[in-house]
Amino acid sequence: MLLFPSNRPLLVGLLTALSQVLAGQVPVHNGVIGGVPEASTRVLSTPGILAATGDGTAVQTTPGKLRVVENSGVCETTPGVYQASGYGDLTANQSMWFWFFAARENPDTAPLTIWLNGGPGSSSMIGLFQENGPCRITNDSTGVTLNPFSWNNVSNMLYLDQPVGAGFSYGNVSVSTSSEAAADVWKFLQMFFADSRFSKYQKNDFALWTESYGGHYGPTFAAHILDQNAGIANKTVNGTTINLKFLGIGNGLTDPLAQYPGYLTYSASNPYHPLVSNDVLQEAISAWNSTGGCQDQIESCYSTNDNKICSQAQSICNSGILSRALGSYDPYYVLSTTPDPYPPDLAPYLASTSLMSKIGAESQWVMSSDDVYFNFADSGDWMRNSRPLLESVINAGVRTIIYDGDVDYILNYVGVETMVDALQTKFTTEYARQQFANYTVASQVAGMYKNAGAFSYVRIYGAGHEVPAYTHGTLGVGQAAFQMFSQIMSNNSLSPTELTANGTATGTSTPSSTSKPNSSSVPQSSLWILLSAIVGAIVLLPFDPIILL
Repeated sequence: MLLFPSNRPLLVGLLTALSQVLAGQVPVHNGVIGGVPEASTRVLSTPGILAATGDGTAVQTTPGKLRVVENSGVCETTPGVYQASGYGDLTANQSMWFWFFAARENPDTAPLTIWLNGGPGSSSMIGLFQENGPCRITNDSTGVTLNPFSWNNVSNMLYLDQPVGAGFSYGNVSVSTSSEAAADVWKFLQMFFADSRFSKYQKNDFALWTESYGGHYGPTFAAHILDQNAGIANKTVNGTTINLKFLGIGNGLTDPLAQYPGYLTYSASNPYHPLVSNDVLQEAISAWNSTGGCQDQIESCYSTNDNKICSQAQSICNSGILSRALGSYDPYYVLSTTPDPYPPDLAPYLASTSLMSKIGAESQWVMSSDDVYFNFADSGDWMRNSRPLLESVINAGVRTIIYDGDVDYILNYVGVETMVDALQTKFTTEYARQQFANYTVASQVAGMYKNAGAFSYVRIYGAGHEVPAYTHGTLGVGQAAFQMFSQIMSNNSLSPTELTANGTATGTSTPSSTSKPNSSSVPQSSLWILLSAIVGAIVLLPFDPIILL
């Protein structure tokens, strides 16, 4: 048994903050990854809003318009490459943070890609600094280095903290479903294309790339864009058409009924090692199969579309299946025990007031917002099925790729590939006939893939949940992911590449990064600060013990 002081509010807050550091993109509550805590135990994480002006006056929002800082010199240091960061004010009290980087080559004609991390409630600065942006966070979390495999090599990149409350975004946190989030992102993009600094990109091809909870975001947002475009065409909607051509979803939660059995299969048999004992695995299997268990809960959510039932399904399944079948391993990278210190913590870097002033950030950064997460948990959005929307987007002609890292557990390739096999689209028959082939990058086998028409799937070897943050063999960090991205963004299917006589790979950039995941001990500054605070709370607070068994 454990003894804790009876001054619970402070301690609960500290433990909640600790869970955020350990959680990655999906929050941990009551020891359950993706748990749904009782309302009475919730501690919200609304960040403090900073007065951005030098004279201390309050920030003045501009509803319907952008507020922009241009060429801050942060992150992207390639000469002549434009960048801009700031806020799109959805309303007087809802401000959505964005960071735009022009393509390093041919920005006027290159596609425009919006990148969204998941959660729900996670910041897209995760993608920018840990995955595919112009710079990467260093292993000690104190600075950044230039990323030779940045996705802005071939595309203009727009990173958006959404919904309001995520990352640097701030204001009234009201969004509770993927559909509501889609409407706000559409509203932001209308402001973006109306701004004279960015209106020239409206004619370019537009791409939506996302991951994790993006398995819901991607299909829902893409379908909303297509619906709005149709409304503009028939004059029932006022706005600017968005030229959606590409959709990419990495390690995504799309169809829980198809994907949740994948936790059981992956836990027992994956390319690396079993995750739990057979006894624990049998408990998880029973939690799936039993009357009123996870399978029944998801089916009830699908059939009723009831918020309470769907929320209950999330709670039961994530406790009985997702968390139980993981064991002591990191859910995002099962070659490490939890918590894996890679990718490095962003908080020490993004909390710098000097950096915030340079880029125009007005709110303390949060990696994953409990405020947003609780809203989504209460609506049951997690357990709803986004596969029909994904099918409609594919059938509408949007080139689509689903990709997955094979070291990721939390949205593992077993479940994702089951979802992909269940897709009913105009490419279904062709996809089923295909055999997996080796996906080579510079002559190295980096994964396995299939193409069918304008649809592709690839499993990347050695990659965790954030696929572009990892490497394989002697490839550079993010090199395989960049090849995948650049091929799709060229409106081509996936294809293997070979090393040429001059040492470069056909279709890829020359690797110039030798960093490897987990190559050195990464100080988790926020983790140790919080552990120290908890120890201090236990030592210093009045001690009327509460026994937790």
